[in-house]
Amino acid sequence: MSDQGEGGHNRGINLFRPQTDAMRGEIRVIALIMAAWLLAVLGSQLAVWYLENNIIEYWLSEIIFCNLPLHFWISGQFLPLWFILLGVLFNLWMDRHESRKFAGTIRYRATGRRKEEQQP
Repeated sequence: MSDQGEGGHNRGINLFRPQTDAMRGEIRVIALIMAAWLLAVLGSQLAVWYLENNIIEYWLSEIIFCNLPLHFWISGQFLPLWFILLGVLFNLWMDRHESRKFAGTIRYRATGRRKEEQQP
């Protein structure tokens, strides 16, 4: 089975070899979102480990935030909220990006009318 179309053009979508500038922009945003998620997960766990082993081991269980010890709140509440926030930001970016891309296409015009005939 080939990804070649009728004209011999490659029609497959490959995340590692984006074809257009728009796809490259999407890949950049996806990479930034994934890096932010990885940094938050690993960074928060490394910070808790470092604080527990080196500086303020007993403070971590004494600092209470939203009725939970701080390190439990970060792992159980903040990281899922961060994931949701990153998803919302990604969707807002994609909506904005897609609306710019299709601003002049027929999709936003009434059917049966030419662009010049449309009323404002």
